[in-house]
Amino acid sequence: MIVSRFAPSPTGHLHLGHALSALLAFDLARGQGGRFLLRIEDIDGSRCRPEFEAAIYDDLAWLGLEWERPVRRQSEHIADYARALDRLRAAGLAYPCFCSRKQIVDEIARSPSAPQGPDGPLYPGTCRQLGEPDRARRLAAGAAHCHRLDARRIAAGRQLGLVDNDRTIACDPDLLGDVVIARRDAPVSYHLAVTVDDALQGISHVVRGEDLLPSTHVHRLLQAALGLPTPEYRHHRLLTDAAGRRLSKRDGAESLRALRAAGADPDAIRRMVGL
Repeated sequence: MIVSRFAPSPTGHLHLGHALSALLAFDLARGQGGRFLLRIEDIDGSRCRPEFEAAIYDDLAWLGLEWERPVRRQSEHIADYARALDRLRAAGLAYPCFCSRKQIVDEIARSPSAPQGPDGPLYPGTCRQLGEPDRARRLAAGAAHCHRLDARRIAAGRQLGLVDNDRTIACDPDLLGDVVIARRDAPVSYHLAVTVDDALQGISHVVRGEDLLPSTHVHRLLQAALGLPTPEYRHHRLLTDAAGRRLSKRDGAESLRALRAAGADPDAIRRMVGL
């Protein structure tokens, strides 16, 4: 059975890009007699707001979407992510990183061969090289740190792939490198939380924008490291504004609520997103 989901963060109002993802995921499940789930990704306590979460429910219901209850809210399941992090650490597949942002920037500037990702330089792996005594000493002293995924170690000796829109893609551990999976101020990152959630909720198909395809390589590594099932992925085209920029909350994309106030109905929204 197909199980799809829509997983917004309540950090602003939904826009047309969100509507496209939600409608595609809903239509996929409904068309195959499957299940459609809504998940609220609210681990960023500094930016998430109750009023935005309430607006998500209201906008999706207005669009005609129905979802199963109760809705999974990430902030209520921190223990699930902590257990996953403990497993990664115990297996030597995650390591503490004590580098400050300035230290990382300086290290990258000193190295002409610094690894590059889709959006620029990646973490150069400085703390991956630390010995266990040094790590233990720093941790015992209370040094500020995050935890990073040891991407190459997970991928070593494995032929990992992921299915996106019916094509198989080889998983590239160097695409985003050793990403942060937990910080002192946030006990879990997006990458770890979404991977654990998709497995616990039995998600069979993940529908989301093509801008998240690089992140899917990280999620495939986490699935392999934690022994979790791998969903099929359907990364879709991105919607852009008149200037050709991807629609985003940060850039002030027109919200569904504003479109509703201007007289748009759900059928008009479907036409606007090309459905």
